[in-house]
Amino acid sequence: MRLKFAATALVATALLVSGCGGPASPAPSVPVVPPASTGAEPSRSPEPSATPSLAPVHEGFVALSDVDPSILQDMRYATPHNFVGRPVAGYKQPRCLVTRQAAEALRSVQQKAVAKGYSLKVYDCYRPQQAVDDFVSWSHDSDQRMKGEFYPHVDKSRLFADGYIGGPTAHSRGSTLDLTIVALPPRTQPGFDPAQPLLPCTAPSGQRFADNTVDMGTGFDCFDPLAHTAADGVSPAQRDNRELLTGLMSAGGFTNYPKEWWHYTLQNEPFPDTYFNFPVA
Repeated sequence: MRLKFAATALVATALLVSGCGGPASPAPSVPVVPPASTGAEPSRSPEPSATPSLAPVHEGFVALSDVDPSILQDMRYATPHNFVGRPVAGYKQPRCLVTRQAAEALRSVQQKAVAKGYSLKVYDCYRPQQAVDDFVSWSHDSDQRMKGEFYPHVDKSRLFADGYIGGPTAHSRGSTLDLTIVALPPRTQPGFDPAQPLLPCTAPSGQRFADNTVDMGTGFDCFDPLAHTAADGVSPAQRDNRELLTGLMSAGGFTNYPKEWWHYTLQNEPFPDTYFNFPVA
């Protein structure tokens, strides 16, 4: 969305914009860890074409599914169902990668959520710097194909200035996640159909995209003041759901970004100064 890796880190000029999905780092520059070389490809037995080949996880990171496979995943930036309307640069697989510390903290949160009859569901985890750069490029073009769902009431030219997207982002440090809670057992949800009309993320539940999240008052990645965690205009039930998520995450050591009810960062993150750039693969 401090530890350094001297062998691979390089200094990148920070973008003079707000944090994507969270506040930007105030520093004038940030260290970026580029994609690490994995050396020669290991030999593999032939695999079915439908089985993706997953890259080794970067040192210090894990696949969340390896730590807690019960946490649901809906990795939007590897699909066309996001605010740019296509897979985002750097997302080669719909995979949630996070620091080991964040994954273990989430496992503890999940245990408490399940005890209350819910499951966590993640939308985005580690985000490579190249994805942030892709967002910046998108912000300067005329493409507004997803406006009807993700920013129906906000002009695209205001998305960076108003702090909805930008860079550098805490997601690139590996301990920030976008997530929600789902009532158990989870409802089956229809997939995104780009041929269907877009539905505003601010519309009432049942009139926006049929996600199986509990009703939070808006959809995920909704660039609108109604998505602010403490926004006026949400119903008592929607506010209760937001407070339930906030309570679970806070007890697990995560802090919410007030402009997005779905955005949380591990308080004691292991790489508070390092912005990584290896792909999600």
